[in-house]
Amino acid sequence: MSYFRHIHSLEKFPELLSREQRWLLLINADPDAMASALALKRILRRRVQVAEIAKVNILTRPDNLAMVRYTRLRMKDFTEDLPAAFDRFALLDSQPDHHPVFGRLPFTLLLDHHPLPATPLKDIPFVEIRPEYGATSTLLTELLYNLNIRPDKYLATALQFGIKTDTDNFGRHFYDVDLRAFQYLSRFADAALLARIARSEFHERRLHVFARACTGLHKIGVSGRHVHVGKVDTPDILVNVADFFMRVYEIRWIAVSGRYGDTLVIIFRGDGIGRDLGALAARAFGDLGSAGGHKAMARAEFPIASAGAEDLGELIRKRLTGHRTGGVKRTPPPVRTGAD
Repeated sequence: MSYFRHIHSLEKFPELLSREQRWLLLINADPDAMASALALKRILRRRVQVAEIAKVNILTRPDNLAMVRYTRLRMKDFTEDLPAAFDRFALLDSQPDHHPVFGRLPFTLLLDHHPLPATPLKDIPFVEIRPEYGATSTLLTELLYNLNIRPDKYLATALQFGIKTDTDNFGRHFYDVDLRAFQYLSRFADAALLARIARSEFHERRLHVFARACTGLHKIGVSGRHVHVGKVDTPDILVNVADFFMRVYEIRWIAVSGRYGDTLVIIFRGDGIGRDLGALAARAFGDLGSAGGHKAMARAEFPIASAGAEDLGELIRKRLTGHRTGGVKRTPPPVRTGAD
């Protein structure tokens, strides 16, 4: 029994390629997009003259940077004059309306797993969009299999990490084909390399935030906690701290707050079993700024000025426990749904 379906559209794939072509593979770089681009570059090897990867965003997350380092991935930063050096363009893990740059280029090939666009894509000769897949890396693994290309350990490890990331370690939005792809790649991937990339969650320069958090926890009820860590240089570290504390047995939900510029940001994480954190965030902070999310993860943020002169940590704890003192009352803005 074959691991994957037979991709009939591949029959016309060779017609799109020639040795004189120069391909630019465009991505909004994250693990799934980078792994997919690396796989397509492998597919195009020896079939075209040049295939290079370009990203439209800046990488800052440690796991993304670790993936680039350990899988030996080379990418260009997109500039307005870059397309002039290429005559074919591919888009991976995105669609033309996902970024202004993407909407301006004449793509020959598009591979993605996000929901189908509202209007059909026109004038793109080769399109494979699989919203029933948890990751574009799964689709690229399937393409490699159909083309009888065996991935080396760096490519296989990158594809595994892409699948792990987009399925949240098979905790959400994954399907049987994602599991099969991950299992198939295990034949070729380097488990130690994958673990090293996945463990690269923090920058050393931000460890002091964890130190402050560990000594500043406050109980909210029996199993809730809050900690205010003060000034931070990126709200991402608040997410890291919240995720870290959710590994503590006694903690079922936590709110981690910090001051980012003139804004107070609060990240909520929970086990998804008890308290609805999206509702809690909206109820406690919706009158000060944007607040909302899902049952297990939520976010609130509002201008520091909205807090008045009250101590920020005390303000948050009072509101989390239902004591609405302090702060500046105003008409609530529209709730920003979703979480970090």
